[in-house]
Amino acid sequence: VLQKGLKENFADAQVSVVDCPDLTQEPFNFPAKGICGKPRIADVGGVPYLIPIAQKEKVYDLNTVAKDIELPGAFILGAGAVSSKVLGINAEFIPIVQTKSEKKPAVNGSYVAQINPADKGCLLEKYSSKYTDCEFGLLANLYASEGQPGKVIEVKANGRTGELNFVSCLRQTLEKHYGEKPVGMGGTFIIQKGKAKIHIMPPEFSACPLNTDEDVNNWLKFFEMKAPLICQPVIVSRDPGFDLRVEHTHCFSHHGEGGHYHQDTSPDSVQYLGYFQPAELLFRIDRPQETHLVGRD
Repeated sequence: VLQKGLKENFADAQVSVVDCPDLTQEPFNFPAKGICGKPRIADVGGVPYLIPIAQKEKVYDLNTVAKDIELPGAFILGAGAVSSKVLGINAEFIPIVQTKSEKKPAVNGSYVAQINPADKGCLLEKYSSKYTDCEFGLLANLYASEGQPGKVIEVKANGRTGELNFVSCLRQTLEKHYGEKPVGMGGTFIIQKGKAKIHIMPPEFSACPLNTDEDVNNWLKFFEMKAPLICQPVIVSRDPGFDLRVEHTHCFSHHGEGGHYHQDTSPDSVQYLGYFQPAELLFRIDRPQETHLVGRD
């Protein structure tokens, strides 16, 4: 299904089932070896807690989320916002956490991408270099598993010929094929060659309400960042009525760039390599009572 859909949007695409590579190795350096074992997705909070006006009191803990999704000790990947209570500012959160279990403390391999106060560029830092908690704020889309080795879906796609970004192509392909039945996936992929359009939220929350997508885009800071970028996508083919964010991808690198992935900007030369696992369960945590569809891309 995925290969057929990707070939409509990329010059070359190959999808196969393989053994998950050891994700503790380069370029991932994750705290867990794989993305297998009781795979599940959690959509926590939501964009309505960020816009039109940020509700800074919305703070969560990944160790608590792991218990909420009935998988204490889970290995969690995804995309979210930092806890402004911890950092004192707003920033992009790239969660990569082996949550705490009865036997072991948490291992936080997460990154934070923020606007560098010095030059207004990207400042990417390892979360654990400054903080010891596992908190985040406002919203997150998370893929969780036991972090075990096992069989995964390997996706290779080169040379983008269509308009859709890599993640949207995967999601819309699933939606087209499975229709009413929601299918969720998570994992990691690398933009191996090329460049990508990435945003980072400003350190200050907007004082004026952000009421439209145009307002949001004028507030966000956009960058073109270069490969290799290691990305953590969470995808749900369609929202079965839980006010989900159906796709959300954050990325980091080893050259100081990272943030929220929108699209590659070098379609001819771009190369993607990804490892995905379909999720068995979906958890909706602290769903906003008042909602809207602004700022969902």
